[in-house]
Amino acid sequence: MSDIAGELARVRVAFAKPTLTLLAKRKWAPVVLSIFIASFSRDQDVIAAERFHAQVAIYLAELRSAGEAVPDGPARVLCRRWVDEQWLVLSANDDNAEEYSLTSHAQEAIDYVHRLSGSRSMFSESRIRTILEAARRCAMDANPDREDRLRRLDDQIGRLTAERERIAAGGAIDPLPDDRLIEEYLNLRDLIAQLPADFMRVSESVKAIHRGIVAEFREETRRTGEVLDSYLTRSSDLMAESQEGRAFTGAVELLRDDRLLKELRDDLGSILQHSFAQALTPLEAREFRNTVVGIRHGIDVVLEQRRRLSATLRAHITRHDAIRDRELDDALRRVKAELAAWMQVSGARSRLDMVLGLPSLELAHLRQRFYNPDDYAPPPPLRGHGDDAVPPLSMEQLRQQGGPSLAEFRAALYERLRDGAVSVTAGEVFRGVSDELRRPVEVLGLIQIAAAVHALDPAQDDESETFEAVRPDGSRRTFEGPRLKFGQAQLAALGDDNQGGADD
Repeated sequence: MSDIAGELARVRVAFAKPTLTLLAKRKWAPVVLSIFIASFSRDQDVIAAERFHAQVAIYLAELRSAGEAVPDGPARVLCRRWVDEQWLVLSANDDNAEEYSLTSHAQEAIDYVHRLSGSRSMFSESRIRTILEAARRCAMDANPDREDRLRRLDDQIGRLTAERERIAAGGAIDPLPDDRLIEEYLNLRDLIAQLPADFMRVSESVKAIHRGIVAEFREETRRTGEVLDSYLTRSSDLMAESQEGRAFTGAVELLRDDRLLKELRDDLGSILQHSFAQALTPLEAREFRNTVVGIRHGIDVVLEQRRRLSATLRAHITRHDAIRDRELDDALRRVKAELAAWMQVSGARSRLDMVLGLPSLELAHLRQRFYNPDDYAPPPPLRGHGDDAVPPLSMEQLRQQGGPSLAEFRAALYERLRDGAVSVTAGEVFRGVSDELRRPVEVLGLIQIAAAVHALDPAQDDESETFEAVRPDGSRRTFEGPRLKFGQAQLAALGDDNQGGADD
């Protein structure tokens, strides 16, 4: 007899999860996911409740005007419905302001849509090689035989030594074609794309532990020490036994190793310097380069949930008075004993006068404030000041008061290095632009660009240079700042930002 009944039960469990529930809504799933994708991003994972309600209302109005069918009802009602269906999380921050964030189920649905709508890692040599390497590492870790492990290590050392000797002897290094590198890039991107949902699942598990502990504290059916032991056990099991917890632990260990972080950043930069990366959009290149930032952000989300849980435990322990609880229990037991003794000698309709010990409050007069219509009169009408209006500022005047012109300075740096300059400093570029681009705020913009392209070297000597800035009113001011040096190593990063044409 086949196991079709068991397979059907497993499939039903999978379809009961909020991820497939969202994707199965054939009519509204594209609209809901489009709103989520347009609202949330790696840099904007939490949105204030009122602001999100306004955004949803605007998106629905735009879709309705474009002739698309949209769900009926106010934006607030729709958002609360999405919370009930476990696609959104509504929580309060430290200021007791409500905020929305995506659940891991909604993030999984978004990742699935991205994989179907974009380039995907298909069956390829890169995917097979990844499977073989993972199987080799797993077999080495699973096999405790000393001789077998030594044999595997000797084989690996022999292959690497032979390859090194071949290259050292002048052997040719054949560059991989673009299609092979694209396959490996897509495979790596798919692995990176799974991390946000993993971090969200860990965060939701911590939230579930938080809710359970708060409920146990309120019920007071268990001692505080037992609740704390349960918290420690569940937290340890979450990090050690679940796949998401192990991924979180590995990410934390990665961030603690500066050498691994530097190697990861260098490897990602080397991949983007290849010719195939020119086909990537600026957004794809920036997200790929900022993989470490995304990992750090996911860890911060989980650590914030754990911090809130620890704060709840600390508040209960410090505010809970065990002595007062014991005194109350003793008083209740005495009352119960006295009541039992009184019931033995009293009749069916006997009454007992209870002395609460709180005397009544005697007031000779209670002043009341009556309704006064003048308190609710509207304010006098505003007087017109049309003749005294200040002339509006022009767009150029507004621009002069704005932030730094990052795109113009990126372009200037890129052109200087592309034309053959080995290196150029920020002061040299600043002195070479027009007076309109030499505002004081542009000095900070150059420092921001240097940080974005990794031109800030803390190991360099403390050299400085002067920047003669020109204010919008024509006055001049001299500033002294660090000597920021841009070289050919920053050319690729400046080129990506320059082609993107957007200020970060």
